Amino acid sequence: MREVCLLTHEHLDGVYEIELACFSEPWSRKSLELLCSDGGLGVVILDGERVVAYGGMTCVLDEGAVTNIAVLPEFRRQGMGRAIVKALKAEAQKRGISSVFLEVRESNATARELYLSEGFFECGKRKGFYRHPSEDAIQMVYKFD
Repeated sequence: MREVCLLTHEHLDGVYEIELACFSEPWSRKSLELLCSDGGLGVVILDGERVVAYGGMTCVLDEGAVTNIAVLPEFRRQGMGRAIVKALKAEAQKRGISSVFLEVRESNATARELYLSEGFFECGKRKGFYRHPSEDAIQMVYKFD
């Protein structure tokens, strides 16, 4: 059975496994620990005891910045990305966040469509934001009413 829950230190090994599987420049395990600290926010999807998807955000004052959202390749196209986005937004709102920002690769049409369908809108572009391969980022924001 799958469950969405808040990220804890016990989930970090699984989250790090997802980073290695999904990103050309994965976060270090130490960097991921920041999501469990004050100012950090993370959610995971568990399939039994295995972490199969996660999302992270840093929170400063009333703004949130999504760090990463990732789903293990064999679990994609099952609505988990959407579940992570919804869970991050719900937790951010509980914490008094008024705006959530993120960057997404310009070529990542699937993620961009997901974010647009969840109420984010494009608000800028960062030239050369990503490396390996080099690519521009589209900046997006979600504003709570």
